[in-house]
Formats: sequence, C-alpha cells, structure tokens
Amino acid sequence: MGQQTCLTNAQHLLFLFLLTNFPGSSLSEASSSRASELLYSLHEGLPRGVLIGNIVQDLQLGFLTDPPLSFSLASKGLSGKYVTLNNRTGVLSTSAEELDRETLCPQSLGLQDCVLLLDIIILPQEYFRLIKVKIAIIDVNDNSPQFPVSQIFISVPENAPVNTRLVIEHPAYDPDGGLNSVQTYKLVDYYGVFTLDVEENESGERTPYLIIMGLLDRETKAEYKTIIIAEDGGNPPLSGSATLSILISDVNDNCPQFKESQINVTLPGNSSSGATVTTVHAEDRDLGANAEITYSFSERVPQISKDQFHLDEDTGVIKLSKKIDGSTSQLHKLTVLANGQGCIPTVMTVFISIAKVTFRPPDVVPRYIANEDNGVVYLKELEPIHSPIAFFTIKDPEEKYKVDCYLEGDGPFRLSAYKPYTNEYLLETTNTLDYEIRQLYNIAVVAVSVDGLHVKKFLKVQILDENDNSPVFTQSTVEVTIEENNSPNAFLAKLYATDADSGDRGQVSYFLGSDAPSYFNLDRVTGILTVSTMLDREEKEKYRFTVKARDSGFPAKETVATVYITVLDKNDNSPRFISKDFSFFVPENFPGLGEIGVISVTDADAGQNGWIALSIINGSDIFVIDTGKGLLRAKVSLDREQQSSYTLWVEASDGGDPTLSSSAKITILLLDVNDNPPLVLFPQSNTSYLLVLPSTLPGSPVTEVYAVDKDTGMNAVIAYSIIGRRGPRPESFRIDPKTGNITLEEALMRTDCGLYRLLVKVSDHGYPEPLFTTVMVNLFVNDTVSNESYIESLLRKDPDINVEEKEPQIAIEPTQKKMETDSCVPTLVTLSILCLGSVVLVTLMGMYICIRKGKKEHRTNENLEVQIPLNGKIDFHLLDKKPIEISNI
Repeated sequence: MGQQTCLTNAQHLLFLFLLTNFPGSSLSEASSSRASELLYSLHEGLPRGVLIGNIVQDLQLGFLTDPPLSFSLASKGLSGKYVTLNNRTGVLSTSAEELDRETLCPQSLGLQDCVLLLDIIILPQEYFRLIKVKIAIIDVNDNSPQFPVSQIFISVPENAPVNTRLVIEHPAYDPDGGLNSVQTYKLVDYYGVFTLDVEENESGERTPYLIIMGLLDRETKAEYKTIIIAEDGGNPPLSGSATLSILISDVNDNCPQFKESQINVTLPGNSSSGATVTTVHAEDRDLGANAEITYSFSERVPQISKDQFHLDEDTGVIKLSKKIDGSTSQLHKLTVLANGQGCIPTVMTVFISIAKVTFRPPDVVPRYIANEDNGVVYLKELEPIHSPIAFFTIKDPEEKYKVDCYLEGDGPFRLSAYKPYTNEYLLETTNTLDYEIRQLYNIAVVAVSVDGLHVKKFLKVQILDENDNSPVFTQSTVEVTIEENNSPNAFLAKLYATDADSGDRGQVSYFLGSDAPSYFNLDRVTGILTVSTMLDREEKEKYRFTVKARDSGFPAKETVATVYITVLDKNDNSPRFISKDFSFFVPENFPGLGEIGVISVTDADAGQNGWIALSIINGSDIFVIDTGKGLLRAKVSLDREQQSSYTLWVEASDGGDPTLSSSAKITILLLDVNDNPPLVLFPQSNTSYLLVLPSTLPGSPVTEVYAVDKDTGMNAVIAYSIIGRRGPRPESFRIDPKTGNITLEEALMRTDCGLYRLLVKVSDHGYPEPLFTTVMVNLFVNDTVSNESYIESLLRKDPDINVEEKEPQIAIEPTQKKMETDSCVPTLVTLSILCLGSVVLVTLMGMYICIRKGKKEHRTNENLEVQIPLNGKIDFHLLDKKPIEISNI
C-alpha cells in the first residue's frame, strides 16, 4: 500500500514538474548537456527493494536504445547509502540501510522538510545528462512522546485561587514531525480540583499548564499524585507518561485550638515543689512556623496563683513552684492562653483544688529468698542474672492509697512491682556480680506514702568469692639472657603471677611445662627460675619452653607463659681447621695471584669471638691468604724445576679477648708442566766427531747421544731419532730410540770411508705437545786421522741435510696413550708421575756424574782422546774438547 502511494505521488509530481519546466522540449537532445530535475516522495522505514522511480520512464528515454544508456550516482555519500540505482535500467529503489527521517533530518519538523538529494549521470557522451533527484522523506509515526524525567514535581500554595495556571516543567518530546508530534496532554485523575490546558508557541512547541479548578486545603490533603499522559497525533496515536506530584504548600490559615475548655485538678496538700500539676495542650493544623504555639497566663490570674504555679510557655506543663503550706489557698483558677502567629489567643480554664491529707507511714516487710543473716544477704559472684534476692510487701495503714516504692543505692539490683499483686515488689540482680570488682553493696528499699512520708528498709549484700579467675603472669613472654659456661644453679629470672581471687583460690604456685629441659628448675613458691648445669652456646644457643602458674582453687585454674632463653657467647673455642695438614697440587707456571686452594677454618663462637684472621707464620713472601674467603694465592708464578714443593704453617686467630688461635700445615706440591726441552749432554758440540774404523763389526755400538730433561714423568721420558743423514752410505748407522746408542748396521767397505753427519732429534713425551732438541753427530770412517784440519773444514760447512719427519717409536708409547685417556684418576696419575720423575731424575743425574768422572780418568794428554764407556764394551776417542752447542728447533 505504501509502495503504491509512493509511486502515485512520484508520478504526479514528475508530471507537474515536466509540464512546468520542459514544455515542448525533446529528451533526445542529450548533446545540449542540459540538467534535469526529478522529485519523488518516500515514506521512512521502508524495507529494501521498494521502487522509488524509473529514470528511463520518468524522463521518457525509452526510445534511446543504441547505444544503450548507463546510469550512475555521481556521489555515493550519505545519500547514496539509502538508495540503489540499476546501472542499465535506471530503476531507483531503497537499499538495505533503512531510512529514518529523525536520524537523517534531526532538526526537521515539517512534513515535506526532509529531502534526500541525489545526482544521477546518464551516459554515453552523446546522451550525457545530469539528473538532480530530490526524494522527500515522508514522516511516519514511529516515535512515542517521552518525558525527560520519570517524576515531575509542582508546588501549589493552599490558598491559590480558582483558575490559577501553573506551567508544568519538563514537557514531553516527540522526534516525529507535524501531527505525529505531541498534540495533547491529559491526567489519569483530576481529583475534581485540577484540569490541564496546552499552549502552543510560534515554533510549534506545546507546553502543558495545570489549572486550579477548586479550593485547596493542605490540612485536608497535602499531596496529590497522578499520571500525566502525552499523546501525539498519529493514527493510531502513541503516548508517553510520567508521575506528576502536586505538593500543597502551607499558609497560615489555622489558629490554635484547645480540645477542652476546662480542666479540674485535685492536688494533695503535701505535694512538694516541682511536682507536675497538669499539662494544657492546644493544636494548630498548620506546619512549621505557622504551627508554633506559646502558652501564658491571662492577666486576670491573681499574682498569688502565678507565684504558686509555673506554666512552661513551650510545653504547657503546669508545675508547683513552691511547697504547699497552711497559708496556701485551697482553690486556684488559672486562665491559660494559647497564642499563635497572627491569631487571637484561645482560652482554657484550669481549676486546682488543694486537698488536706494525713497519713501514717507505710510498713516494709521483707521475705528473703537468698541466704540472709542479721540484715546481710550473701550472694555468690557467679549467680546468674535476674537471680531473686527477696520479696518486699508494702503495707498501707490507711488501706486507701497506693504506696510508691523504689530502690535506693547503687549496684546491679532492681526493685520491680510483682504483678498481678498490689504493693508486692521483687528485688533481683540485673547483671553479673564480680567479687574482684566489689564485695559489698549497701542498698535500701524506700516506701513513700501519699503525704510524702518515707520509710526505708536497709540491707547489705555481701558477694562471696569463687574460683573464677586464672592466675595472670605479669609478662606472657619472658626473655632471659645468660652467658655460657655459667656456674651451676645460676639465677635466670623471677616469674610473677597474680590471681584476683581471695584465699586459697588466689594462692599461686609455679611449675615447668613438659617441654622444659630437665636441667632447668622453677621454685614453685617463689617463681625463681634457675639452671642446674653449665650451658654451652655452641651446643645450643636458644631455649624455648613453657611455665605454668596454678591457683589452689577447686577445680584449679592455671595459665601459661613462654620463656625464651638466649645463651650469650664467650670466647671459649679456638679456630678449628677442617684438617691439620692441607695438601694442594698446583701445576707449575700457575699464574701469579691465582687461587691455589681454600683453607677451611671455623670457629664455633659467635660475633667478634668467631671472627677469624689467617696468617702465614713461617715467613713466606711468596704466598698470601685472603682472610675473608680463606683463599691461598701465590704472588708469583711457580717453577717446579726450581722448587717442587712448599711447606707453609698457617695460623688462625679469632677476635676474642683474649685471642685464641690454632695452626695447620699446608703442603703445596707443584705438578710438572712440559716446559723444558731435553738437554743434550753428549756430544758436547755439533762440530765434534768420532773416528770409526772400517773394520768395525755390524751391530757394534759406535757412539751415543746422551740427554736429560728437567721435567718429570712423561715430560722427562726421552726418545731419540735420526731425522737427517749425509755421508757415503749414511743408512749404515741407526740409533736406539730409548737409549740413544748409535750402532753400525752393515759392514763397512773401503769405499765407505769418509765423513758421516747424522742429525739426531731428541724429543720428550710431554703433553699436550712434546718438546725436542737436535744435535749433529759426526762420524769419520777411516783407519786413521791423517788430516785433522781437512776434517774440521768439512765440519764447518753447511751439511745440507734433508730433514725426515719421522717420529721415534719407543716401547713406552702405549703407556703414554693410557695416561692420556685414563683421566678418571688424575690424582693417582699425578702422584705416580711425581714418584717416577724423581727416580728417573736421580738415576740420570747419577749416570751423568759417573760419565763425567769416567771421562776424567781415561783422558790422555798425548792425542786428546777421551774414553767413553758405551754399554761397558767399547772405548771412543773424543777429538774435540770444545763445549757442545745445542740448537733448539
């Protein structure tokens, strides 16, 4: 239905628009680039796909088919998201975005004021046209009127005249426009005194007014509550509501009024000063200051009556100003005025008659429930609350009047009438009794007759003590300090506890708790705590146990305190090394100030007594000790070949007074490092030579290379090898890799005579890299030495020997490999190496001394021959006495 209405309106408006704007024009004239304008109308809130218009039909462009027309929106901004344009057919329809007129045009209230503007371009170029489309959004009644607050308050004075108009603040608002906006207001209940009127201003806003249609009286009804409803003009109409509270404010329209015009009072002749006679009361129905009332005596009241009676101007209470005596008038007439603001005073008359009375004093008769003896009542302190003590019967001799009775004195007691009987009263406790707070109470039961005679019955209440209090220590925790090595039965502390109970119930005894060690003693009477043995802080520094204080009541009560004992240190322990003999194994060449080891020392004492200082006492300048950490360091790098071990004596001193100390022995063993190459002792020179006779048998030793190594162990095991040869038949000689003996391998011929030069490599078996030395062994094969200068000239020439890189093979190699791989027992290996190295070194040095001695014994001055024993069989002649020159490669 909405779609059909939209199309009818659109076609009608389009028809009028074309007649008025394009009379006689042809739509096919696209080349003129004229702009056209189309106007449509559309209801808000329509779903997607509703037809708005057809550009082809509305512009009568159906005859333009070649080339076909295309349609597009010039801009797809805010307007473009609400419509969809078919690019080929020119059909304009609604999109998925629902049109909401109140969102699109929030300031528009008119029916045709909200317009959606579109620019449509028609192509191709020969038919180009810019079409401006205006879509008028027609309002739909989709919003209800809303009040800005849920409850509206309006105040009306109670004397407001009829037809008074009062604006109602916070009118309702409806975002719809035109008739769909707020049109009328009404009340659910007018209470017969209100009505509503609506005024519209120039901008179309409607404001409701409350009109008073009847008389108001706040004293009758102070507030009216109703519902105000706002309706729009839609079909069907929508409405909104709020609570309207009409508050009637007070005006001073009432005067004070007495409920009675006269009061008659009979006053006993023995009434005392200050007694209340009566109270006058007037009412004013107004509120606040309008209802304030003051009371006063009229001027017609005699002065004698004014002196006898007092009227409180605020409360209206009339009291006796002074005591009634024989001269007092027996009848008084008091005229009382009630005064209100702006009102004529209202009047009340009070007649007071003075009655003469004579009474005999009442009699107070007690009947005790609790134990009583000679006027003393005995109560246990643990008696429950409301424990009855006694009944008191008040007897009136006249038997006409009621006698007042009350309790005099302080204490947790109460005297109350025992209903339903008359003049019977019960005395009972109102709170718990505590003997420790108060032991005796003096109270009295007072009976007062009508004529004011007082009769008192005195009694004493004695509170009996019970064992209801536990002992209390003056300190719940006791902290004690004592120096160790104390004398036996030394005093520690005196414990003190009190018990508020009396007699044996307050007698306190002291006991040790089950957690107390057996060597602590506590005197049960005095509370003195002692220790029977000597304490040792190093054995135990702190003690904690409980002590008990117990009374002698039945059943006995006890309390517990905790004792903390701290044993103070004395310097009774010397520093203690973990070992009296420390041994450290350090590789030689260890860097200076490196950590050799830790000297562990302890002192069982605490504080300054346990502070330890370490020092070397045998005067070594090579080593230092870090006192704080106990680290032993060497100031310089150590060389095992210079000294293989060091023995230090270290003293540890504590900080006590006097100082205690102890000492320990430290042995530092230097482990060998392969830092020395073998030292060749023979031959002594690279230019010395030996004569070898051609007749020497094969296998015979010719000479030897003798070397020593300052290192130990595998680092000192030497292997010999020939790495270079030169001569007529140089392979004729070989060297034993273990002994260094050079033997003849093959028989020599006459043609083999000449100078043989053997380059011997002397290598150790050190790890990780062996060190070696080379020496030149010169052998002259001939029967005699006929031309010594010629031989020496040959020796001075460069031998031009090719070096053979052949490592010596000796039988101890498997041992070396085993040592390299067997790293799981480094300590045993190190000790073995040290022992073996020492033995080898001593052996080699002995051999060297023997050889030197043998050389001296067999030297001949005639031909400078030196006899050297080679395996104890052959003598060799040394032809050159110059020192040997060893070259390190």
